[in-house]
Amino acid sequence: MKLKCAILDDYQKIALRMADWSSIADRVEVTAIHDHFEHEDDLVKAIAKCDIIVIMRERTPFTASLFNRLPQLKLLVTTGMRNASIDMTAASSHGVVVCGTTSHSEAPMELAWSLILGLARQLVPEHHSFQHSGPWQTTLGTDLFGRTLGLLGLGKIGSKMAHIAQAFGMDVVAWSQNLTQEKADAAGVQLAASKEDLLRRSDFVSIHLVLSERTKGLIGARELNEMRPTAYLINTSRAQIVDQEALIHALQSNRIAGAGLDVYDIEPLPKDHPFRSLPNVLATPHLGYVTERNYRTYFSQAVEDIEAFLAGAPLRMLGGAPQ
Repeated sequence: MKLKCAILDDYQKIALRMADWSSIADRVEVTAIHDHFEHEDDLVKAIAKCDIIVIMRERTPFTASLFNRLPQLKLLVTTGMRNASIDMTAASSHGVVVCGTTSHSEAPMELAWSLILGLARQLVPEHHSFQHSGPWQTTLGTDLFGRTLGLLGLGKIGSKMAHIAQAFGMDVVAWSQNLTQEKADAAGVQLAASKEDLLRRSDFVSIHLVLSERTKGLIGARELNEMRPTAYLINTSRAQIVDQEALIHALQSNRIAGAGLDVYDIEPLPKDHPFRSLPNVLATPHLGYVTERNYRTYFSQAVEDIEAFLAGAPLRMLGGAPQ
């Protein structure tokens, strides 16, 4: 009798085409689910009989409550090697093995630059005016050359951001709680004296930090008030790093020039959310990692994870263990 596997949140309906699932077809029945379940009851109804579940990043949190309602679950595969929405303690207590996949940092870096460029050159209002036969030129763009990019975080993505900024002729300043002068020098960037120093100096502030207890709420009303009125905030990392209500207020009051956003505290974002209508927001629906190269890596390694688990030697384990 075959094991049952569900792939959740396959929004683009492409998960089964991004990898060769035939290697497990004789042992596992794989189903891709395209719609997102907002309510746990609906989700449980759809996956209660599954032995294996593949999830896309944090789209569907796996909480203690959910694990408790899935007694048949044996293996949970998440795309990426980090997923803060999985209760690893609950996974262990229910004997569920949690495995991950690798990821490519170029994709979110490229999206961050798309947001910066789109904001700087006012592409959304100009495109809207162009498509609707409006005035020919309505805005004045912001130069990148000679301006300052502030990076909150100088890890894999932040370092790549710095390299591109330098190619644009920008000055780059970076800060994080663990950033050293040696690492800043190696990347050819200035080390800010403090978070506040970075915010005051930057024309564009881009966040590239892992969400943790230390970074949650790192940018609040006080920090937004340190930014220049002409500055832009870019967040392609995690929404919870920024106080969302404080950001909305700063944008509504034009305390900062605008924001480029790819992450939100509620996803999918409600249709009446202010971020959907604020004129100084350029927003995308969490597309940072959504590229063909990443998806092929995610799902091909998900197949590898399942094969290894079936062979009794799990790959890329993140947590959980048979009891």
